[in-house]
Amino acid sequence: MRKIMIIEDNVDLRSLLAQHLEKFGFRTMELEQFDTIIERFIQEEPDLVLLDINLPTFDGFYWCRQIRKYSTCPIIFISAREGTMDQIMALENGGDDYITKPFSYDLVIAKINSHLRRVYGEYAQSPGERNINFHGLVFLPEKMELHFKANSVEISKKEALLFEVLLERGEKVTSRERLMDKMWNTNIYVDDNTLNVYITRVRKRLSEFGIYHAIETVRGMGYRLRCTWEEIE
Repeated sequence: MRKIMIIEDNVDLRSLLAQHLEKFGFRTMELEQFDTIIERFIQEEPDLVLLDINLPTFDGFYWCRQIRKYSTCPIIFISAREGTMDQIMALENGGDDYITKPFSYDLVIAKINSHLRRVYGEYAQSPGERNINFHGLVFLPEKMELHFKANSVEISKKEALLFEVLLERGEKVTSRERLMDKMWNTNIYVDDNTLNVYITRVRKRLSEFGIYHAIETVRGMGYRLRCTWEEIE
């Protein structure tokens, strides 16, 4: 189930958008605090963002640029501004699409589905359909899927980056610095605890297959993957 983050300070519109999206099977996040947008984005990892321009303190153009430091997920601007320059600025600052208010909810759903298909679905690029196999634990980077025996699970983009490094290196130790460089290829500061959050998440993903204690913490060095599941029937 895809997760949509709604960054809109009009409470009534935000609530109506969320209700409509949930009818179509999406999970929604309604932001009510607009000074912690990046922290919430990193924590929740939405698949797509609906972003207003007129927001408290900083405008949507600013927040779009900040999100782009962490993610290439689709960002659709929703705004009452109809000017051509506003739409150009939205695209120049990292947005993927622009919808003017008042809008048709059906149009919003259609655009969301279109962008999700392009990035994650049937229209997503999949050159060669790579797979990384570590003792039967298989990761498909282009589909962002993890497979073990007859089971599979979809994972988020940041989880995918972690799994790609850990599975490729196998039982070799990978430093925290290397993992952080892979996940956040940026010069801005990223809290070291953020990596801990994602390590916990990938361990939880493995537990869905009944795999436990596979990601070992090597004190003072980093992490490595251990094959702890060969006895699993």
